[in-house]
Amino acid sequence: MNPHRDPTDTPYAGLDPEVVLDALDAVGLRGDGRLIQLNSYENRVFQVFLEDGRVVVAKFYRPGRWRDAQILEEHTFAAELEAREVPLAAPWPLTLDKRSLHATRLKIIASTLASFDSADGPYRFAVTERKAGRAPEVEDPEVLEWIGRFIGRLHAVGVTGRFEHRISLTPASLGTEPRDWLIANDIPPPDALPAWRAMVDAALERVQTAFAAAAPIRTLRLHGDCHLGNILWTAAGPHFVDLDDALTGPAVQDLWMLLSGNRAERGKQLGAVLDGYEQFMDFDRRELALIEPLRTLRMIHHSAWIARRWKDPAFPIAFPWFESPAYWTEQATRLRDQLEAMDEAPLAA
Repeated sequence: MNPHRDPTDTPYAGLDPEVVLDALDAVGLRGDGRLIQLNSYENRVFQVFLEDGRVVVAKFYRPGRWRDAQILEEHTFAAELEAREVPLAAPWPLTLDKRSLHATRLKIIASTLASFDSADGPYRFAVTERKAGRAPEVEDPEVLEWIGRFIGRLHAVGVTGRFEHRISLTPASLGTEPRDWLIANDIPPPDALPAWRAMVDAALERVQTAFAAAAPIRTLRLHGDCHLGNILWTAAGPHFVDLDDALTGPAVQDLWMLLSGNRAERGKQLGAVLDGYEQFMDFDRRELALIEPLRTLRMIHHSAWIARRWKDPAFPIAFPWFESPAYWTEQATRLRDQLEAMDEAPLAA
């Protein structure tokens, strides 16, 4: 693989426990020395025990991934949702001037969205309340309906404003750009490249056709990565822990990843989700024709996401097969399957 990588490859080598605790101490949260690193590929997330008995979660953002303005839009959206009692863990405003985005080495990001100065601290972070939970039991239609209401409430807030700095979900942003980056950086092995390139080009052409046929598509502020692994469940119902992948896109992007199983099973699940969702938001059924195109874009984007972070030691460990020709051959096969799936009638609730 090409050794030249995207700036988002910056490793977390300098983020040791002392740096984490000093960073929190600088914003008035004094740890008692105990911290636990939580699972996260993208960021570094720690559960920190404070001297006053509270337990918080500190998320240190991957350097180079988001600009300050993009992160602060995430925080603003979270605050709007919290104000409307949509359950999630919103970043705390920890300073006198209510800033929610901070940086190591005592520097605090300016509320004017000034650019981040890596010389004054390489790691930006936010702090939230610790919110525990378990995986939702999606075999129960009532649980799916409750999740549908939850997402409908989130979208009812999301449609009231716009992102100015977060990315927009389009065939170009999640498909064409990742494909071109992978090819330009010689990521697919030469012997696997022709078959993968042929399939990805054909798939993207079909995706473009599907998006054009569904136009005009209403877009709104979304969670963006709404799969069941990102939803925590308690007796009070579902909640999100963050909005790290928040973007602008069609509503169905926050619905299709909740579905699994064969076509009949997914149709029943979709019906339950929409029963809840449409209590708070209307849903354009034409967007159901975008489910398989969106799945295709996610596959292409996922390969580029791994490649762009390959220098992070966590990624070769988690994806040891990524550099093998077999991985890219499998991707070509899956994209061919997606061509067939995109030819089928849209899923019906």
